[in-house]
Amino acid sequence: MSNNYFPRWRKVQGGSGLVVQPDECMSWPQNIAMGAQHVVAMFGSTILAPLLMGFDANVAILMSGIGTLIFFVFVGGRVPSYLGSSFAFIGGVITVTGYAGAGANGNIGIALGAIIACGFVYTLIGLLVWWMNARSGGGADWINTWMPPVVTGAIVAVIGLNLAPIAAKGAMGGSTFDALMALMTVLCVGGIAVYTRGAMQRLLILVGLLLACVIYAIFTNGLGWGKPMDFSAVSSAPWLGLPRFAAPVFELHAMSVIVPVAIILVAENLGHIKAVSAMTGRNLDVYLGRAFVGDGVATMVSGAVGGTGVTTYAENIGVMTVTRIYSTLVFVIAALIAILLGFSPKFGALIQTIPGPVLGGMSVVVFGLIAVAGARIWVVNQVDFSDNRNLIVAAVTLVLGAGNFSIQIGAFKLDGIGTATFGAIILYALLRIGSSKDARRA
Repeated sequence: MSNNYFPRWRKVQGGSGLVVQPDECMSWPQNIAMGAQHVVAMFGSTILAPLLMGFDANVAILMSGIGTLIFFVFVGGRVPSYLGSSFAFIGGVITVTGYAGAGANGNIGIALGAIIACGFVYTLIGLLVWWMNARSGGGADWINTWMPPVVTGAIVAVIGLNLAPIAAKGAMGGSTFDALMALMTVLCVGGIAVYTRGAMQRLLILVGLLLACVIYAIFTNGLGWGKPMDFSAVSSAPWLGLPRFAAPVFELHAMSVIVPVAIILVAENLGHIKAVSAMTGRNLDVYLGRAFVGDGVATMVSGAVGGTGVTTYAENIGVMTVTRIYSTLVFVIAALIAILLGFSPKFGALIQTIPGPVLGGMSVVVFGLIAVAGARIWVVNQVDFSDNRNLIVAAVTLVLGAGNFSIQIGAFKLDGIGTATFGAIILYALLRIGSSKDARRA
């Protein structure tokens, strides 16, 4: 590892098959284009999460950019990651605020206070891991013991599978025409991924989205089929303006419901680190504690002004999987773009013009790439599925998460991803104890 806190990014040049490592970079036009693609990749979920909780979407975009920069500083620019709105908070926020699902959330304050408390606990966990790494280099050992590749791979895969119904519902839309346009979007992305080369192939998500929108406009605005794209709100919206900030209120019951989400965030972040390690061929475990702290601090800062809790984004893992570009400078550019967009009401209005079927088709692609990233962890780490312990853990975790299995104890509720996360960790630990006893008898 370099003695410098931040790496000295080395410029690389090559074709579409080139792997760009975290401490490398491309030309500035390519960096900016890739940053824009990461913004596109994270946008759907980062906007959807606040809408489901009654938060301001522009604040979420703004804080995703600021949170990404905070994370970048804590990991010393050595772990490629984008921080976006976490879906793990949705169930708890709706529970404590009683949000009915329409308009602004009138009780957003108590949710924000609980999100800050969750970020604080998450930060404490990160500091512990960071301290253990600094002391003996083994800070990640206990996490690896409880969450080995079979567990983390299953958790990452579950995130994609759990979001599959959202993607399918968006893709189906309200008519056969909507479903066909969603499938057309999938074909646009797939065609660019397979049949193009160079910069266009690396920008397949962004180019695929734009191409799909153009085709959709031809059929609707041009030929009169389906719902046309309406740009009237874009022309009337101002270029610059402040989003709706909100202040936190600290309430004990709300904190008791939302603070346990920190465990899920640890698992998500660990899965991200493992996935990026597998893709880059580098062991990034030494940065686990710093990554947890960066994520936790970013969550606290976001909650302090009215934003959602944030997490390292699996959608952007999907983009890295396809493009094989892991340069951390790309994420700085993405963060700066997101911050600018957060202060632009016109951008918010423009995003509203993207047709639902197109977003649905993009969700099918991106959420599918998340699930595949989890499977990649298994493959790269050579998880042995002839071992019944690994087989049972993976099988049960996938079904719990994909089926959105829920458990509620009083006011505390775990939905699919949370249940699958805790279930995978606990089940593996129980089966590991049994295996250890058998080994000692032998």
